[in-house]
Amino acid sequence: MKMLVQTAAALVLLAACILPAQAADKVCKLAIEGNDMMKYDQQELKVAGDCTQVELTLKHAGKLPAQAMGHNWTLVQTADLAAVANAGMSAGLDKDYIEPGDKRVIAHTKVIGGGQSTSVTFATAALKKGGDYSFLCTFPGHSALMKGKLIFG
Repeated sequence: MKMLVQTAAALVLLAACILPAQAADKVCKLAIEGNDMMKYDQQELKVAGDCTQVELTLKHAGKLPAQAMGHNWTLVQTADLAAVANAGMSAGLDKDYIEPGDKRVIAHTKVIGGGQSTSVTFATAALKKGGDYSFLCTFPGHSALMKGKLIFG
């Protein structure tokens, strides 16, 4: 009986050590491409509700340089899409067409040109399951065509 109690206690301690490791952050990876035709290859991205972080990789499948046909990936609440795009136009390429300190921007990549790729990692703590989120390219004029929905939950 004493051996059974000791074994049970050892299992409880073992579980206590293992469970926190399993409860660690879950990073979910997404990938999207933009091209010289001002299009993303996806209009919807889905993030599972148990993801605690998202690592998004943007690839520019075109050939034109960032100054002529640069792309970024910017996540906002859908209601803020037009305002963030408009504010970003005056920020310039050196600021990735994102107004510095714009609190409406949840996450964004840098602006890249043809053949390049970039990534951004962000916490899902800023997102609500079922919330209304959109992504866009803030390069001037691109958001009319380069936008889509991010579904969380």
